[in-house]
Amino acid sequence: MYGCQQVLIHASPDIEAIIEYLCSESNKVYNCALYYARQMFFKKHVFVNRGAVCSEMSKSANLHFKAMYVSSAQQTCNSVVEAMSSYKELLKLWRTGKLEEKPRPPKYRKPGLFTVSYPVRWLKLTPEGIRIPLGNQVKAWFGIDSFLLSMPSNLNWDSIKEVRILPRNKCFYAEFVYQVQAESVELDKNKVLGIDHGIDNWLTCVSNIGTSFIVDGKHLKSLNQWYNKQVADHKNGKPQGFWSNALSALTEKRNRQVRDAINKAARLVINHCIENSIGRIVFGWNKGQKDGAALGKKGNQNFIQIPTARLKSRIQELCSRYGIEFIETEESYTSKASFLDHDFLPEFGEKPDNWKPSGKRVKRGLYRTAFNQYINADCNAATNIIRKVSATLGLNLNGVSSGALTTPLRVRIWTT
Repeated sequence: MYGCQQVLIHASPDIEAIIEYLCSESNKVYNCALYYARQMFFKKHVFVNRGAVCSEMSKSANLHFKAMYVSSAQQTCNSVVEAMSSYKELLKLWRTGKLEEKPRPPKYRKPGLFTVSYPVRWLKLTPEGIRIPLGNQVKAWFGIDSFLLSMPSNLNWDSIKEVRILPRNKCFYAEFVYQVQAESVELDKNKVLGIDHGIDNWLTCVSNIGTSFIVDGKHLKSLNQWYNKQVADHKNGKPQGFWSNALSALTEKRNRQVRDAINKAARLVINHCIENSIGRIVFGWNKGQKDGAALGKKGNQNFIQIPTARLKSRIQELCSRYGIEFIETEESYTSKASFLDHDFLPEFGEKPDNWKPSGKRVKRGLYRTAFNQYINADCNAATNIIRKVSATLGLNLNGVSSGALTTPLRVRIWTT
């Protein structure tokens, strides 16, 4: 199991120019390697392996390949092989009828910058920092054979497997890939946390041990709205495709805030599970739910720009680290059905013609049951998400308390 940590690179203009050159050459190497891989597939119906791509790039004396340090150029070629391997697996799914649309081969990258990767065995940790080697061509042109990156104080050098240089919005980041050891935590598989996602209530979490909380999403939505407004103001009266340094800075700031929100929200969920010995998480998720969303112009913008899929992936990563079982289930009719009235929960597309919920969502955030009990609407949905899998997993939901359904704790991740 691997983790990664990104650190903004603060370099002199000369070193930054070299890094930019390496990333531009990496982008060209990717396209050259992809051209070879595509031609082998189109003409010979062969999916090339890593050795074949690297050998071809080396034998053809590719100028871009020679301009990079050999191991980093090979890592770029490996990215092409991984893309073609994914395409191969998608083709298999399509041919067996498990995928509706026929997949397309990987596309060429647009002119620009691409990631530069260095396996740790070619790097050296010095008292001044991590020595990043450069190729002979760079040494001849720039008169420098290496440069230094700062080593994060919270990481152990022996656990690092790879160092990547990521270009993003006219900034460069050093990404440290390191091995993460699984942590032994005392958990109870009979305890479960159901998660319903939304916009204002980003995550609504209810457990079968009487706890509940809501991760507030209003501030994140506000950040996206402010970002969209600033971008619109900068692009007003400009030609289509206009971009500037100011827009890059705005975008990078917004992306950092989003990453911070994802990490804090995921950690909040995991810490709650560890503190209460919860051994399972059930996450309600409908695949392709953002495709063709019809929530209005503003609603679509808010819904689509909230990175819930990335948050779900981050929670899943942390679950594997601590031994928490992560279960993803479809969430159709969980918002309409009444948990307290034990309404039948149909699967997506299988709702009976005469199906009607016992309760009703009377207004935003408030659900009325058949016996005129008022509970939080999203908490009702979260518990119904657990019900979707309770029979299969043998879960007991008698521990869901009325307090958990009516007064969940609201957590504001940037102020808590």
